Amino acid sequence: MPNVRLATDSDLPEIARLLVQLGRADDTGSIVSRWDVWRAEGNAALVAVRPDETLSGVATLHITTPLHRPETMGRIHALVVDAPDRGHGVGRALVAAAEAHLARAGCSLMEITSHNRLVEAHAFYRHLGYELTSMRFAKNLQL
Repeated sequence: MPNVRLATDSDLPEIARLLVQLGRADDTGSIVSRWDVWRAEGNAALVAVRPDETLSGVATLHITTPLHRPETMGRIHALVVDAPDRGHGVGRALVAAAEAHLARAGCSLMEITSHNRLVEAHAFYRHLGYELTSMRFAKNLQL
């Protein structure tokens, strides 16, 4: 079972390296530059740590209280397992740790967001008991 813990500021270079693998960020610098604001908004990250202290995975978490629902919701916005560590229980350990963390924080519902192109990830989440319940639409507001 991988060692999973809350991320610290010192993990940021490794977190950025992992998140770039999602293909949504161009470089680690853009992730590093947003870290303090992101953390100040109440977000957290869980990391899976190898014995050599490098990271094998990361899950970014957010808690929200929607006005239209009776429960507080937790969400994994991003989950990345480093390519060499996939298939070895790292993703499962991160999701389990996220569920425990968010439940302790008072969340009674948990969601995971995943890009449409990540078909293998969708199968993984279904295998863990998650079901597709809605669709999310996005629009770029930068002109």
